[in-house]
Amino acid sequence: MKRRRRSEISEFNISFLDVISCGFGAVVLLLIIAKTAVGPALEPVDTDRRAQVAELEDALHELRGETVTLNRHLRTVQEQLSSEQQRLARLQDELASLRRQHAATAQVDDSEKAELEQALQSLTDEMQRLLAQRRVDNQLIGGIPVDSEYIIFVIDTSGSMNNYVWSRVRREMINILDIYPQVKGVQIMSDMGTYMFPSYANRWIPDTPARRQVIIDRLPGWSPFSNSSPVEGLNAAIRSFYAPDRKISIFVFGDDFTGSSIARVVQTVDNLNQQHTTGERLVRIHAVGFPVHFLVSGGNLVTAGRFAALMRELSYRNGGTFVGLTTLN
Repeated sequence: MKRRRRSEISEFNISFLDVISCGFGAVVLLLIIAKTAVGPALEPVDTDRRAQVAELEDALHELRGETVTLNRHLRTVQEQLSSEQQRLARLQDELASLRRQHAATAQVDDSEKAELEQALQSLTDEMQRLLAQRRVDNQLIGGIPVDSEYIIFVIDTSGSMNNYVWSRVRREMINILDIYPQVKGVQIMSDMGTYMFPSYANRWIPDTPARRQVIIDRLPGWSPFSNSSPVEGLNAAIRSFYAPDRKISIFVFGDDFTGSSIARVVQTVDNLNQQHTTGERLVRIHAVGFPVHFLVSGGNLVTAGRFAALMRELSYRNGGTFVGLTTLN
């Protein structure tokens, strides 16, 4: 009985160890297989992820750069929009101003213009008498007194005069010189006081037939700057050439007046061209108005009317005559 039990116990112990060994071997084999299969597969996964991260980072940097560029462009567009809005506001103000000016011009109706032209061409009985004595055919300048010994022309040299009536200016200058066959001196200035002949600045040009011809020939190419206001020219003429022993007539040629105040110009000339004790002025002031703005398309009737009003008043107060022409030819 005892021997049989020992044999059974020994067989049992050997079988258990075999099982344990086999199990342990199987575990080791599984670990070897798992390491061989799983290990190499992890590398590509990590590499792919790093590549994806790098790609995403690049995309992020690119988007940030585009955002900066777009923000800069947006600011530029906003600045341009603000500038255009300001320009639009200025243009709207200018348009409103032009509409107001157009409305004011429209108020000058045909009857008022006809009355103005009639008033500008009126001649006194004394002027008619002088015209008959001188036997001058040109009725537009025939009413001008001819008792002066010196003549000064103050001429508006603006674009409207040069472009439309310069040949008429030349002809009227010849007509006036013909009224005065012989004087002691002549001078030609722009409405800004610029001399036609700088070598004769502040002194008289001798009156000879040859010198008159030189003046007429020089006129077509003479076009100094003009502000369409005779104030500066009258100021220079009176201050430079008046003397107690000289009888001087100033002839103002122009088509419009763009100054700010007619009354201020009249007062300025009154202060310059003071009266003698006899009531006469230092010099006579005549004027010839050229109807450029009345007859040319787009003409400024307001400034043309202001010139007529100004020169009528100046010629009346300074012993002269204002003649308004009716044609450009």
